[in-house]
Amino acid sequence: MTTLHSCSRHFEELVDLNGVARGDGLLFVRDGVGIAARGIAVEVPSTRVAEALSAIDTAPGSFAPRAIGVLPFAPGSVGSFVVPAISVVKTASGEQHLVAVANDAAAADALLMRSHGEITGTTPSLPRPHPGRFSVGALTAVDVYLAAVAAARDAVRKGDITKAVIARDIEVASNEPIDLHAVLLRLKASFGSSYRYSFRGLVGASPELLVEVDDQTVRSNPLAGTTARTGDPATDRALAETLLASEKNQIEHRVVVDMVHDTLLPYCSYLDWEPEASVVAVANVQHLGTRVEGRLNRPAHVVDLARLLCPTPALGGHPRDAAVELISRVEGMDRGLYGGAIGWCDATGNGTFAVTIRCAEFTDDRTRARLFAGGGIVAESDPQAELAETQAKFQAMLSALVRP
Repeated sequence: MTTLHSCSRHFEELVDLNGVARGDGLLFVRDGVGIAARGIAVEVPSTRVAEALSAIDTAPGSFAPRAIGVLPFAPGSVGSFVVPAISVVKTASGEQHLVAVANDAAAADALLMRSHGEITGTTPSLPRPHPGRFSVGALTAVDVYLAAVAAARDAVRKGDITKAVIARDIEVASNEPIDLHAVLLRLKASFGSSYRYSFRGLVGASPELLVEVDDQTVRSNPLAGTTARTGDPATDRALAETLLASEKNQIEHRVVVDMVHDTLLPYCSYLDWEPEASVVAVANVQHLGTRVEGRLNRPAHVVDLARLLCPTPALGGHPRDAAVELISRVEGMDRGLYGGAIGWCDATGNGTFAVTIRCAEFTDDRTRARLFAGGGIVAESDPQAELAETQAKFQAMLSALVRP
């Protein structure tokens, strides 16, 4: 295998990561911190991403390259990771780095010089707003979804499982290609504090941190239990109080927190978590959330931890194998990447992964998008109420897509 070479440049000129990724690049960002990329230096499965990054010959003093990748929903699946040819990294401390990766050092230097001028020397053109014709229809029939919710609820009542997450999908069709750059900018405007991402037609804004490794610190922020937001502060406060008091939602949430805790604990010298769930509000819904943080007691690559956690009970269920088997039997669709994980990593094992939710998968011609939404089912779940919850969750992507 040819040895790759990388070099980097720190720069001060402010750039928008959305403008770097545009509609055909890669993006993973939250609150202005993250990575945007263009081109492919190498693509590897998740099982080889650490090896691939470690093998890159990085120029002395340069910022190390990162990979962006996805993990599918199915437990044990091998995802795909890309080491970009060009990437812009914005760190939490406010630094900006341009990183180039190529087949030899001279080519990497030339790519870095050329890309620096292109990225910092021009103002990226913004998508032009224009109306379109859209249609929205169910892919999973509503009666199939309601029957699946009932089946999961009954399995919980019989004691076969503690929880299962049942989802459904819909399709948005457009009379002309949908501009993914414009979609990303709308998501930025409404969901700037969510993990916004774009990976080969998979676009979304996830509020849920699956796992983050920062040297010896490991973090997670599992979310489970949902209610709507109306835009009226008083109504939203009342809904949040009802969510916190809901035994059904607290049970659903506790299952997820316990699984994340039990999975990470063997790798930690300590692992703390909030004693009580708090309400995490995004533009369209509110969730129960619990922050988890610990200190690693041995080297642990973030991709390995993500694969262990994926899918969490927030997207699969508990016990995982039994819940996933039920999902595959009654849900009536192939989830693919929905419910898995997306994020970045470096050669040392640092990185951040979000749960792949609030997302859409676009066809190659960008005229159709498949959207997903689901909810945790426990003994007290009501199928019609669960249907309403999915309708609320769909609004995150629908509002970014449909522009009549």
